Amino acid sequence: MKGKLYGVGVGPGDPELLTLKAVHILQEVDIIAIPDKGGGAQTALAIAGRWVEGKPRLSCPMPMVRSWEALEAAHQAAADQICIQLDQGKQVAFLTLGDPTVYSTYSYLHQKVLDRGYLAELVPGVPSFCAAAAKLNTSLCQGNERLLIVPACHGVEDTFALSANKVYMKAGGSLEALKAGLAAHGQLARASAAANVGMEGDQIWPELAGMEDLPGYFAVVVVKQG
Repeated sequence: MKGKLYGVGVGPGDPELLTLKAVHILQEVDIIAIPDKGGGAQTALAIAGRWVEGKPRLSCPMPMVRSWEALEAAHQAAADQICIQLDQGKQVAFLTLGDPTVYSTYSYLHQKVLDRGYLAELVPGVPSFCAAAAKLNTSLCQGNERLLIVPACHGVEDTFALSANKVYMKAGGSLEALKAGLAAHGQLARASAAANVGMEGDQIWPELAGMEDLPGYFAVVVVKQG
């Protein structure tokens, strides 16, 4: 019988935010697949480390590029590697930061494995923006408020005028443009930020207005509509 693939969300950084279901699956599977973005850092593995000790690991290169051709080739290669293990009846867990359904590289791999006729299951994790809001001690939405979640690194000019609370993910390299847009629409005073929540060096800024830099790739900006 063929094995099954699990896309396991390990949360934003704090190992204590791993769900009980995630821990159970990590303990039961045969192989741990790890996204390798180069540079030696394996954040997802560091989060889940205590639960996967001694298990065989499968490294899946996932380059940090915007070339769709390069990404497609990487996803296909990772699917090839994983399906070889599934054909041998192995159960495989692919580690992914946050939740596998929210801007996750794993989602492309998941669909490719399903399209080849294999079983694959999504295991939800705590999204980074939920952890950031908790760290900032604020809600993301209440009552009839709407919530907009966008990646700040792909152009956000059309979002400032929308009537909604907003979350800008991966905001570290887009701070200047974000501040300018929010200021132009009278929203900068209601913006706050958090970076590397649950990881080493995590920080929060209740007021974004005075910030000149947001350290790290894992920076989240939260804007309340007011």
